[in-house]
Amino acid sequence: MIVKRSTPYLLIGPALLVLLFMIGYPLVFGVQLSFTNMNLYHFLQYQYVGLKNYLSVLTDPELYTTAWRTVVWTVVNVTLTVLIGLGLAILLNRKLPFKNLLRVLLMLPWAVPQYIAVLTWRNMFQAQYGTIDIILNRLGITSISWLSDPAWTFIACIITNIWLGVPFMMVIALGAMQSIPAELYEVAAIDGIKSWQKHRHITLPLLKPVMTPAIVLSTVWTFNMVNVIYMMTGRTGDNQTQILVSRVYKDAFTYFNYSKAATFSVLIFLILALFASSYLKLMRSGEGVYD
Repeated sequence: MIVKRSTPYLLIGPALLVLLFMIGYPLVFGVQLSFTNMNLYHFLQYQYVGLKNYLSVLTDPELYTTAWRTVVWTVVNVTLTVLIGLGLAILLNRKLPFKNLLRVLLMLPWAVPQYIAVLTWRNMFQAQYGTIDIILNRLGITSISWLSDPAWTFIACIITNIWLGVPFMMVIALGAMQSIPAELYEVAAIDGIKSWQKHRHITLPLLKPVMTPAIVLSTVWTFNMVNVIYMMTGRTGDNQTQILVSRVYKDAFTYFNYSKAATFSVLIFLILALFASSYLKLMRSGEGVYD
């Protein structure tokens, strides 16, 4: 009896040890590092400095500018990704010619390695030979300094990240839509309900339990998306293109100020934990696509 009861714990034990080693230890070490003065000069002989790093970070005016830019980055990316992905899912959920081909083409951004995709977009944004400026010039629009003007560089990063994130939302929404019984739409059609009203009163409410965790994941990924900004700018960018996570990267691997980078990481973790816990309450509305 004792062996039978302990079998589940023995089976999940190795996985728990891996999680403890891969997630638990780095998390605890990062928090510990934020209370020290570890940098390139004190790498082996660092000392504990208490809350000095937190006071330095929280009293830095640039922090709040970067935090606001991160909020704009996250909200714009997630909102447009959800709207475009949901729209494409509604389109693909209908009977269309060459629908399978369209699915494959719309999945390409997800299939292409992110590094290759971002570098391709960077070349398209080139001022002299870039595809986007060539098209704009053909339309009579003056060339835009996508990669030299920080404001336009930030917009270029947003466009690239949306292109990368749309397939995920599209697949999630499409899978959920295909789980909704067709009888609901048939009854609505008999009652004379218009197409957009069907989506408002049937599709969207039944998508909520599926889209809520997807939006949480998308928010966390977007908030921590350093790859697009780093590869689009060829560095971590200047102060007008940075978000919080790129600031962490810059402090750690450009200035080698590991304790300050750890402090930023802890603050980012707390922000995302607060956001995720708030959304988890919304997820209690249902566990499936429909009750």
